[in-house]
Amino acid sequence: MDERKLRVGIIGTGGIAHSHMRAYAKRSDLEIVALCDVVPGKAKAFAEEFGLEQAACYESHEEMLDKEGLDAVSVCTYNAQHAAPTIYALNRGVHVLCEKPFSVTLEEAAEMMRAEKASGKILSIGFQPRFDRNMQKIKKIVESGELGQVYYIQTGGGRRRGIPCNNQKTSFIEKETAGVGALGDIGCYALDMVLNAIGYPTPLTVSGFVTDYFGKDPETYRYTGNDADFLAEKFSVDDFGGALIRLEGGVVVDFRIAWAMNINTPGDTILLGTKAGLRIPSTDCWNGTVGGEMTLYRHCAGSPIEAKIPLEKDKPEDGTLWDRKIGSFVDAVKLGLPSPIPSEQILKNQAIIDGVVRSAACGKEVEIVMPEI
Repeated sequence: MDERKLRVGIIGTGGIAHSHMRAYAKRSDLEIVALCDVVPGKAKAFAEEFGLEQAACYESHEEMLDKEGLDAVSVCTYNAQHAAPTIYALNRGVHVLCEKPFSVTLEEAAEMMRAEKASGKILSIGFQPRFDRNMQKIKKIVESGELGQVYYIQTGGGRRRGIPCNNQKTSFIEKETAGVGALGDIGCYALDMVLNAIGYPTPLTVSGFVTDYFGKDPETYRYTGNDADFLAEKFSVDDFGGALIRLEGGVVVDFRIAWAMNINTPGDTILLGTKAGLRIPSTDCWNGTVGGEMTLYRHCAGSPIEAKIPLEKDKPEDGTLWDRKIGSFVDAVKLGLPSPIPSEQILKNQAIIDGVVRSAACGKEVEIVMPEI
């Protein structure tokens, strides 16, 4: 085990970087020595906010990684810029925690994994819901065999009005920076919840669709205090998407996700198995959490029964989900452990999102071909 303090940098100092920084600040075995943001002055303002007087500030991730001798970085850039700094960091022998979604396209994600493989360093993807006790409970239920063979899954989530933007922040809603909208922002969480539970089988085909009715309608923003016409004009990604996904092993996934819609939820998550079924309640503003106690449906001695599974509460010593996400990454780097959120799993998640986009564009089912790494 390396006893010295890790030298850590943060690439991209926007909103999500603050969550990384708060978690890093709780660790005594590392120091944030470098910050990078392409917006002039933004990295310096971040350093001042968190009292990082000694941190070097850059506008180029290449310059930062060339000069600072870093052990690890968090990549917190907007979606369309996840690949470039991740690949550059890995090529420089630096471990990477990359925020979700993995990337914008499947090929980008594959290139990131090739750099990971060549470097021998860790590439972990920022799926903090994995560390939620109730998310972990779902996986334990499936692995226990209680459901039997899982053959059908319904999953997703949504927000009645929850497009992440304002007059100053449009990186989530412009294709140039985000690449994808609700699909990548919260859809990746919905997919990970169920795919992780069943062991991440390989996706085979996708028949998908996307819409942007709300994002391009000024009425969506009219009562938010923002410039409605400006935001509607800037909007160029999906605000709703869905798909029928076929996985190896005969599993079918019915997936839907929304930033905005005229209903409170597109439905609970459901796993149907040959022995039992599991219902996982949705939340009103979906962000990768369990909305209430789960229900297990099965038959016993010829009679239908329902068993409630109470929500598990986090313990104070566990810290926040962000503490656990950052902590697992830091521990893996220091102890030489495997990546806590393996890229080979999330590559399949990205393949589905990529497939939904491609299917929606051509209006028919598409085959998913997993790239060679």
